Amino acid sequence: MEQQLSFASMLMNFSGFNGSSKSAEAKCVERERQTLLNFKQGLIDASGMLSSWRDDDNNKDCCKWKGIECNNKTGHIDMLDLRGSEKHYLTGAINLTSLIDLQNMEHLDLSSNYDSSEMQIPEHIGSFKNLRYLNLSYIGLSGRIPYELGNLSKLEYLDLKANFLDGAIPSQLGNLTTLRYLDLSYNSEIEGQIPYQFRNLSQLQYLDLEGTYLSGAIPFKIGNLPILHTLMLGQDLDVKSMDTAWLSSLYSLTHLGLDSINNLGSSQHLLLTISKFFPNLRELSLTDRSFIVSSTSTVNSSSSLDTLHLSFNLLKSSVIFHWLFNFTNLRRLHLVANLLEGSIPDGFGKIMNYLEDLVISSNRLQGEIPASLGNICTLQRLYLKKNNLSGEISSLIKKFSWCNKTGMLPNLSNLDLSFNRLTGEIPKSIGLLYELESLHLEENYLEGDIIESHLTNLTKLEELDLTGNLLSLKFGNTWVPSFQLYVLGLASCKLGPSFPSWIQTQSHLQFLDISDAGIDDFVPDWFWNKLQSIYAMNMSYNNLKGTIPNLPIKLTMNYEISVFLNSNQLEGEIPTFLSQVSILDLSENKISDLNAFFCGKGATANMLILDLSSNQIMGKLPDCWEHHNSLKVLDLSNNRLSGKIPESMDTLVNLKSLVLRNNSLIGELPLTLKNCTSLVTFDCSCTSLLFEANSSLGSFKE
Repeated sequence: MEQQLSFASMLMNFSGFNGSSKSAEAKCVERERQTLLNFKQGLIDASGMLSSWRDDDNNKDCCKWKGIECNNKTGHIDMLDLRGSEKHYLTGAINLTSLIDLQNMEHLDLSSNYDSSEMQIPEHIGSFKNLRYLNLSYIGLSGRIPYELGNLSKLEYLDLKANFLDGAIPSQLGNLTTLRYLDLSYNSEIEGQIPYQFRNLSQLQYLDLEGTYLSGAIPFKIGNLPILHTLMLGQDLDVKSMDTAWLSSLYSLTHLGLDSINNLGSSQHLLLTISKFFPNLRELSLTDRSFIVSSTSTVNSSSSLDTLHLSFNLLKSSVIFHWLFNFTNLRRLHLVANLLEGSIPDGFGKIMNYLEDLVISSNRLQGEIPASLGNICTLQRLYLKKNNLSGEISSLIKKFSWCNKTGMLPNLSNLDLSFNRLTGEIPKSIGLLYELESLHLEENYLEGDIIESHLTNLTKLEELDLTGNLLSLKFGNTWVPSFQLYVLGLASCKLGPSFPSWIQTQSHLQFLDISDAGIDDFVPDWFWNKLQSIYAMNMSYNNLKGTIPNLPIKLTMNYEISVFLNSNQLEGEIPTFLSQVSILDLSENKISDLNAFFCGKGATANMLILDLSSNQIMGKLPDCWEHHNSLKVLDLSNNRLSGKIPESMDTLVNLKSLVLRNNSLIGELPLTLKNCTSLVTFDCSCTSLLFEANSSLGSFKE
């Protein structure tokens, strides 16, 4: 990512784009201003990215709007840059077609936003003849890559990474002879072969096709892509011995990734070729299930290599750690999902003392975490999750060094030791890791109390997960944390009996798990407003009481929202605002009424899974199922429902599982249920429903 951004910055500067320069004298063209306002109409701007895009007398000049740059002489829009981030992004319908009037645009960046309309790249994208920079990565694009992109003869930068694009790469992209940067990675449905026309891309410096489903031979020969410095290939491409000659000719190559390549591990000739690059390479990524390092493996040492990814291999022996001593200047090391056993050598941190990222998750490592890791003062991210590491966590934290009197591991922002066998109490000195943004210690054997002083100094904390430990959180009722969390996981910790009032201060929560936390209290009304930003909430297995208020809440998240409130004492009606979530589990409560939820004003068709089993629901089944035709799973078992199944249930055309057992339903199954052609499971045992031979039984399994 760092390489990608630095190259993009270079290209923007080369192209004459400078984010610090303002088009103060430019007056935007009225037609183009209206185009921007029309584009804005389909968007949801929860974070205020477009707050300056206003249609009033004080904002007539769109050249002064955020993300816009205009030509100083003509007033035409040159740049539209609405790149999102983790905290600030647009949702809704990102309508590229509505931008058709911006024919003078040279730079378009809509990356890292979230389109919810299953948008495809329109064919008229080829009409933006002046485009030199196009970034549509991470926005949820679907469909094929249109061949019309090959008409953008001035294009130098094209990034379509991490979407849902499918089909073959159009050969017309080989017409983009000015292209310097091409990233189609992580579109897993892109298939076929690399077009041989890519040989024409003589100016290409960056090519990333990792995470696609491309197959077949690599079409390049000696002399092709002569100034390439970054090459990332993956999946089912077939590397043959002849390809090593081409690789050997890439004298500018500094970043190489060969992930899940056929024959990678067995091609010693290829590995020797790669070895020759080590004196020049800065980044190397090799993931292949047959790639191993043995005690006899030899390799040229390298002082230039700063990033090494050997994840998803068959590395087993701890010999790998000694092999890594050939690369003492490494800054990033990833060994995820191998078969590593034994312990991390005690001296590892003393030799590898320039590391910024150390990621050895999902292995079989044992023993204590060596104290020498605490000597790596440059360390920013340490991920050791899902191993069998043991020892007292207090002993580990105490071994973290003070670095040049600037603090204890002064650069550490992410610490993940989850799913190990760590024991003991978390020391208050963990609060000396002042730069921590993410702390994951879930699923260990930690115990003791967590009080305010543990966390007070962690002002940058955004993720905290202590789930699955024997910890008690003892905070005062008036405590106001110094941080704002996005992720909070405290499942199976002791929070209760009172509802934790300090959560009210957390206005950015997106993930919350306080299940099985010993809470025996009423849920305060303010809490339900948190659902406007949360995508996953779990408060099951407590003793939550009272009713859920029917608040006029509109959920702004544009992806699946999960809410688990099962195994509590909640009662009364289900408010209609909860129909906006995708997965709702209210089983094992005291809910008594369905009608407002299913038939009330504001009911929506977003729900996929609904579990209301084991409640106290009485009366007839609602007769307004047309509002919920997205349902796939519906469980109303173990209630007190009576009467007949209404014919409107035939509108549940996506339903796969319907469970009605242990109620008092009567009558015949409606013939219209045969319209529910997706139904696989229908459980109505212990009811008085009648099945006729000519009913819809043939359409599903009982």
